[in-house]
Formats: sequence, C-alpha cells, structure tokens
Amino acid sequence: MKNLKMKSARASMDLSQEQLADIVGVTRQTIGMIEAGKFNPSLQLCIAICKALGKTLNDIFWEDDDNE
Repeated sequence: MKNLKMKSARASMDLSQEQLADIVGVTRQTIGMIEAGKFNPSLQLCIAICKALGKTLNDIFWEDDDNE
C-alpha cells in the first residue's frame, strides 16, 4: 500500500525525497520505497520521519480501513 500521507506531508514542507532522507539518515531510495509501499521501515525510522515532518505516527503510518 502506497504511503500517500507521508508523500503529502513531505511535499507540504517542500522537501524532496533526498532532503528528507538526509534529515533521517537514510538513502533517497529508502524514502521512495516507503512512499511506494515497497519497504516497511523500522519503528525507529518511522519515528524519525514523523519528527522530521512534524507529524505523529498515526498521521503518517496508520492505515484507515475505509481507504483500502
């Protein structure tokens, strides 16, 4: 499942995938794979991404049943 919430939050802060990757200490490819739904990040990485984007874990990573 694509993570459109993460992509939207990143875009709203005018951050590229590479900029977010630099902030959280991963590669741009990792951010792209998370957004594409092809990689499940560790809890530690999820928290780092949320802090960088000023969002909560629920805001970015909670899957709503009605959106599946």
